[in-house]
Amino acid sequence: MGLTSSSTGNFLKKENKKNKENFDFVVGLAGNPNVGKSTIFNCLTGMHQHTGNWPGKTVSNASGYFKYKHKNFKIFDIPGTYSLMSNSEEEEIARDFICNQNPDVTIVVVDSTCLERSLNLVYQIMEITKNIIVCVNLLDEAEKKGIQIDLDKLGIMLGVPVVGTIANKKKTLLKLQETAYLVCSKQINTNPKVVKYSSDIEEYKKNNMIKQYNNSVVSEIFSQCSIVSNSVISYKSNTTPPKSRKIDKILTSKKFGIPIMLIFFALILWITIIGANYPSQWLSALFGYIQEKLIIGLEAIHTPSYIINPLIFGVYQTTTWVISVMLPPMAIFFPIFTLLEDFGFLPRIAFNLDKCFKKCCTCGKQALTMCMGFGCNAAGVVGCRIIDSKREKIIAMLTNSFVPCNGRFPFLITLSMIFIGSYFSGIFSSIAATITVLLIVILGIIFTFIISNILSKTLLKGESTNFVLELPPYRKPQIRKIIVRSIFDRTLFVLVRSIIVAAPAGLLIWLFANIQIGDLTILGYMAAALNPFANLMGLDGYILAAFLLGLPANEIVLPLILMSYLGSGNLVSIEDIHSIGEILKANGWTIITAINSMIFCLLHFPCSTTLLSIKKESGSLKWALLGFAIPTACGIVFCICTNFIYNLII
Repeated sequence: MGLTSSSTGNFLKKENKKNKENFDFVVGLAGNPNVGKSTIFNCLTGMHQHTGNWPGKTVSNASGYFKYKHKNFKIFDIPGTYSLMSNSEEEEIARDFICNQNPDVTIVVVDSTCLERSLNLVYQIMEITKNIIVCVNLLDEAEKKGIQIDLDKLGIMLGVPVVGTIANKKKTLLKLQETAYLVCSKQINTNPKVVKYSSDIEEYKKNNMIKQYNNSVVSEIFSQCSIVSNSVISYKSNTTPPKSRKIDKILTSKKFGIPIMLIFFALILWITIIGANYPSQWLSALFGYIQEKLIIGLEAIHTPSYIINPLIFGVYQTTTWVISVMLPPMAIFFPIFTLLEDFGFLPRIAFNLDKCFKKCCTCGKQALTMCMGFGCNAAGVVGCRIIDSKREKIIAMLTNSFVPCNGRFPFLITLSMIFIGSYFSGIFSSIAATITVLLIVILGIIFTFIISNILSKTLLKGESTNFVLELPPYRKPQIRKIIVRSIFDRTLFVLVRSIIVAAPAGLLIWLFANIQIGDLTILGYMAAALNPFANLMGLDGYILAAFLLGLPANEIVLPLILMSYLGSGNLVSIEDIHSIGEILKANGWTIITAINSMIFCLLHFPCSTTLLSIKKESGSLKWALLGFAIPTACGIVFCICTNFIYNLII
């Protein structure tokens, strides 16, 4: 069964050589999704772990180490999968790891509350390697459901060691460490009992045709699993329906599911937007103080102004602006998002929206990546790794920018308060502005469905794939691990990409705004050239130029517009909404200018970080260019139409 990916195989061989030099034993940790595998990994390794990507793959891997009886164990957290039949990247990587890495032991984590399903993977792995330990996890949840498992009997029938654990209790993992040590040091000899297949299936195996395993194989495995599970599992007669079922009747119901999801989403956005204001202001003030000191320091060493100005007011100011605006909301949004993920709420969201996306010939998991896009489109693109089908993964990437990220919300909120809220007084002013922003968000979701459907029938033809959508039990989130995962694996990951692009872009923006040719700057000539086309869209040349120069981050579009109108040559930060409104109106802004600016803010090319993420995740520049062109074309056409209708009515 030696089907391998060459890049992954070479990497594993190199890792194996390195591991043998630095570690005594190599351990693979396998299992279905949502069985507590990663929790076991985190508890065993603590902070001694590293996260990266498998070579040539978008699926993340985690590796770490732990010590037991003076022996060093290198452990790999293999991607969660239901089988090894190579229908997805996760399955291919799991199979390649076990076949090529040849770990000293493979620990297969199974869910004690649904043992029969988990044993499917156990039998497949036992066909590949003899060095296997079955870890029956979530024993506490099984007890709550009245399920009791005879671990000793299960071990005898499987022919391999079986250990029971509760992943978040370290004491229960000592037995697992001890068993791993005994198997690796050959003090326990395993003799796995594999399923006996018919002769035609054996022919498939001889010809290395694992992809052609048909339903009869799976049925035979499950039949064997049923015999085992019925022999070792008993149920208490007084078992009561779990509370999760009662909660799911509400959260996944047709009547309440989507409204509750929208309330949660609105709450997360409100917390993110409101909560990010204070740290953003603090960071802005801090960077402003550092900027003053840098200028004093550079002047003290007689640095020429032609170096100070582009360096400080271009590179430094733009980069720190992006950091101060992007870091706080991501640092709030991602932990909350991860909290809901750990709690078990996100799979319910995918369940509720699955039918909507299936009608567009895409996958219900796109609902999750879309939700991530509200925090940051780049993070939403990276989140598309959870989608198995490459076709559906690319569709999700290309349409993720149709939902406004946190960087676009300040622009939308400011314009809605100035031009829509001003028509009302008192509390009705903020309500009108809120409804306007909500309508913009709904418009983005509608475009997500429309463009996903069009792509599914044109460039990326295909039917929606069926996927196993498991609703895991509700669990108490692990706050410390959530903070570490969200900050290091998501927030800093996206922020670093933003900084890489923002620094050179800041220099370019400063040059455009300050290099004067005749009576106009380069920015002035750019705006003049764009003005005729911008007028068709109900905008002006400076607005369109600001969107183009705002490619590094959507957060700097409004400061660029204000800089252009005031002719300051540096990015302008004005906190007072009334003052911003006066500047915009003095430069010819009307209600249609504001509406079309908000529409184009929603429907235009994503930031450079998102485009870079599309290229990295898809492995092709073509999809990044389409990620730029598709939303921009939608925005241009929509703005021209609204401007035409408005002028026709007026």
